[in-house]
Amino acid sequence: MDTIFIKDLAICAKHGLYSEEREEKQKFLISLELYLRLINAGETGDLKKSIDYVELCKKVEEKFTTNFYNLLEEAGEDLAEFILSEYDILNKVRVSIKKLHTLRPKNFKYAEVSVVRQWHRAYIALGSNVGNKEENLEKAIEFINSKYHTKIKKKSNFIITEAIIDRKTEEFLNGACEIKTLLSPRELINHLRDCEAKIKENKSDSKTIIDLDVLLYDDIVTNDEDIIIPHPRLEERDFVLTPLSEIAPYYVHPLSKKRIVDLRNELKKKNKQLF
Repeated sequence: MDTIFIKDLAICAKHGLYSEEREEKQKFLISLELYLRLINAGETGDLKKSIDYVELCKKVEEKFTTNFYNLLEEAGEDLAEFILSEYDILNKVRVSIKKLHTLRPKNFKYAEVSVVRQWHRAYIALGSNVGNKEENLEKAIEFINSKYHTKIKKKSNFIITEAIIDRKTEEFLNGACEIKTLLSPRELINHLRDCEAKIKENKSDSKTIIDLDVLLYDDIVTNDEDIIIPHPRLEERDFVLTPLSEIAPYYVHPLSKKRIVDLRNELKKKNKQLF
């Protein structure tokens, strides 16, 4: 991965927990490390294929002086997420902030916080079997995409499938989507639970209004009991593999080392679903 460095952008602003820090402007030095592919810009000389760092510095200064932060950690988090959301070409960013004038002991030169954030690729399964199912799935996608930290990149067509546990219940509508997210696996799962809760508000039906599951997250394999990635039943469910193979046919399962399309074809040949 290529990198653009911006060192010690000097900005005067009022940030801090103490009243003294809010009365007069203090000097901060902000450094950025921007991770992206620069081969196209290097071969063509086209600034649009890179980052206009003069423009970026102006945006960072405006953001940093417009908002108020109690902590450097808060400022670093906000700036990192802001920069990634502003520049889709970026994969990762490191924001380092030095506060030169602090309430500090005499041997304390400065305080500095460094925050690293990057986009992660994940795949989500969607399902609904009550009410307007297509509307439920579209609302879920809208909610997932509504936050700056998570964006929909691809979505599959929806397919009608039979219920697994009780085949007498109403049919399901299923789909899958690819997202990019700044969230950790746990944070992403919590975000999906929030999306489910919004759609289920004022609903008392016990059927599945909406169900959202993390199928894959980068190439990681977790061992937490409450966060199992890849999804443990991914390879057994045609209603998951069919839409997933539409948007990510050649994605390699990190455990089986098989492509999604191959997993789907193998399951089809068995002519049954495993539970």
